[in-house]
Amino acid sequence: MKKLLAFCLLSVSLLLSGCPDTTTHSQGVYMLLDSSGTYRMEVKKAQAIINYLLGRLQPGDSLAVARVDSASFSEKDIIAKMTFDRRPSVTNQQKRLFKQKIDGFFATVKGSAFTDITGGVLQAVEYLNETGSGKKFILIFSDLKEELAKGHVRDFPIELSGCRVVALNVTKLRSDNIDPREYYKRVEGWQARVQAGGGHWRVINDLERLDTILAE
Repeated sequence: MKKLLAFCLLSVSLLLSGCPDTTTHSQGVYMLLDSSGTYRMEVKKAQAIINYLLGRLQPGDSLAVARVDSASFSEKDIIAKMTFDRRPSVTNQQKRLFKQKIDGFFATVKGSAFTDITGGVLQAVEYLNETGSGKKFILIFSDLKEELAKGHVRDFPIELSGCRVVALNVTKLRSDNIDPREYYKRVEGWQARVQAGGGHWRVINDLERLDTILAE
C-alpha cells in the first residue's frame, strides 16, 4: 500500500513538473499624446518619456504611440507601433526605426481642435489585447480635459480589466488656478472611470520618476 501511494505521488509530481509555463511575461505599452491647445508645448517631455520606454522595453515587448485627435478611435492616429523581435540585434534596429518615426512626428506636430481621450483609450485597449501581452499599460500624456466634436458619444463605461492606466504630466489649466476644484474633478473623474472598468489608475507628474512608470 505504501509503495502504491509513493508511486502515485511520484506520478503526480512528474506530471506537474512537466506542465509548461504558459504565462505571458511580455509587456505592452500604448502611449496617448495630447497635442491640443497649449499642451502642444509639452511635447519635449513626451519625447523624453518615449526615449525612456525604448530603453526599458525588452525583446518580445510591444510599444505603440498615438495622437489624441478629434476622433481617436482609429488606427490612423497611431504614429508608430512595434512588437520587438526576440532577437536583441533585431530589436535594436526596430527601436532606431521607431525613434525616427517619433522624431519625424514631433518635428511637424500640429495642434488638434478636439481631444477624444476616450476614443484613444478604446483604441489602446484593442491594440494591447491583440498583442497578447501579459502586462498592459496605457499611458495618457495629457491635461485630461476631454473636448469632443459635435455628435461624438463617449459617455459610456470602458472595459479596462488587466490594464494599468498611468496619467502623465497632468498640467494645470489657467481655469484651474481660478478654481482648483476643476483640476481635481478631472483627475478624480478619470480615476473613477478607469477603476469602474476594472483597471488600475496612477498619476505621475514628476517626470524625474520615469522609472516608476512600468511599476506594478
